[in-house]
Amino acid sequence: MRAIELFSVLSAAAICLCSCGDAKPASGNNAKSAAESEAASETTVPFGGIVPKEEKFKGANGFDVDLTELSASMVYAEVYDMVYNPDDYVGKTVRARGPFSYFKDEGTGNEYFAVLISDATACCSQGIEFVLDGDYTYPKDYPAVDTEITVNGVFNYYKENGFTYCQLTNAVLEDSKLSW
Repeated sequence: MRAIELFSVLSAAAICLCSCGDAKPASGNNAKSAAESEAASETTVPFGGIVPKEEKFKGANGFDVDLTELSASMVYAEVYDMVYNPDDYVGKTVRARGPFSYFKDEGTGNEYFAVLISDATACCSQGIEFVLDGDYTYPKDYPAVDTEITVNGVFNYYKENGFTYCQLTNAVLEDSKLSW
């Protein structure tokens, strides 16, 4: 009985592995240019799906990426993609909602403001830094830490001390007039 179960599992795995993809091998320069043009116009997503790049950034409410419209799992996945593929998002307008976070680097004096995005189980979170459009000072012009905020801005990233950080520039706090 055990051998039959093992055979069934292995057979199903072989069928799944062999049934995906093109049966003909690519050859010559034409195959390479076709593959390059496909890669330039499409993005591979989990489970083998393909989404044209121009479709990925057509958002509701005038934003290229509106994280407030996604489920908790999808929002975290999108933020993960933003962190690991930041070049795909540079210049896109992004809207996000989550708890407000503040950090001051005592060594440099730099202040960092962020909206935190949690995964569906709320065990992991990723912050997106934002820089408000205008002249504001902390704490007078900002909400209390952990206050739920909605912020939008233009996606950018920078490298500091060997790490890549995502940020929203020219940002606006939507759900307030900065009166906390």
